[in-house]
Amino acid sequence: MKTKIKTIGLALALALIAFGCGGNSQEGQEGGDEAVMTTGNPAIDGLSAEIAQNPNDAELYAERGRMFYENNGYDEAIRDMNKALSLDSTNVDYLHLLADVYLDYFKSRQALKTMERAAELYPERIPTLLKLSEFQMILRQYEESMKTIDRILKLDPQNAEAYFMFGMNFKELGDTVRSINSFQKAVELDSELLDGWINLGQLYAAIGDPLAMRYFDNAIRVAPDNITALHARADYLSDIGQLPEAIEMYRRIVRVDQQYEDAYFNSGLIYLDMDSVEQARQQFDLAVKTSPTHIRAYYFRGLAQEMLGNAEAAKADYEQALQMAPNYEDAQEGLERVKEAG
Repeated sequence: MKTKIKTIGLALALALIAFGCGGNSQEGQEGGDEAVMTTGNPAIDGLSAEIAQNPNDAELYAERGRMFYENNGYDEAIRDMNKALSLDSTNVDYLHLLADVYLDYFKSRQALKTMERAAELYPERIPTLLKLSEFQMILRQYEESMKTIDRILKLDPQNAEAYFMFGMNFKELGDTVRSINSFQKAVELDSELLDGWINLGQLYAAIGDPLAMRYFDNAIRVAPDNITALHARADYLSDIGQLPEAIEMYRRIVRVDQQYEDAYFNSGLIYLDMDSVEQARQQFDLAVKTSPTHIRAYYFRGLAQEMLGNAEAAKADYEQALQMAPNYEDAQEGLERVKEAG
């Protein structure tokens, strides 16, 4: 998958929407016409030219499929990966990539079937079993996921990733104690397991235990410029009322990635809490410039403008938010306020 599932949250759980309606199981199974179609992407078009010269080279199809996937060309990626597999049916890397494409394309039934096929071909390959357990967990097949983890631990009783996956399953099931125990075992076995430290920090933060800070610090020790780790620590600092320190963490994130709009947006919220309205307005402005479709940033920039007495600017921001989200009640109320005040 383009975004690693095991980090904070499970955005790809949206795949559940499609799990019961995965479509025709034959979809994408045929390679179809391999005639070159110019895409305008030089790398893809170059591979297409090579394929025209070498129509039985599985790796060329797989590489083009990977490029289509990276550019959100899911149908094309599925076509190419299935063609590659028709030429090299036991290539586990092709199966893994095809499963990722299916899952990101909300074809979760096909994704799971593809990983099950990979695990049947390679029943003792731990990376394949780990990926299968991950997919099973995403699709809320927790019992099956944990059975797969048990298979891994029979092969390698000290596998840190397996204990991590136990932790993720227990976390999804709401079993905080067993989730913490599993993550702790995982980081004991592999002290560089970034996601283990982050999840431990989040779990301890959720139960109000100040040990959370130590775990977030360990995550940043492992990966000083990792956005997820920095953001998790910033959120925790904000939650415990250390607002200037949280803002500094968001500044650190921006030094790593100037396009990370949430750093600007969250900083703006903190400045509002600190009654630093002009600084808040500036941060919301940066969030909007970084992400012109950030609806809440428009609303909060409008709110800051309203608080600063800039009624026309506030009105424009509220209207922009409502243009993108007509039922946004806060923006509707804000627009009514500035109209009445005018």
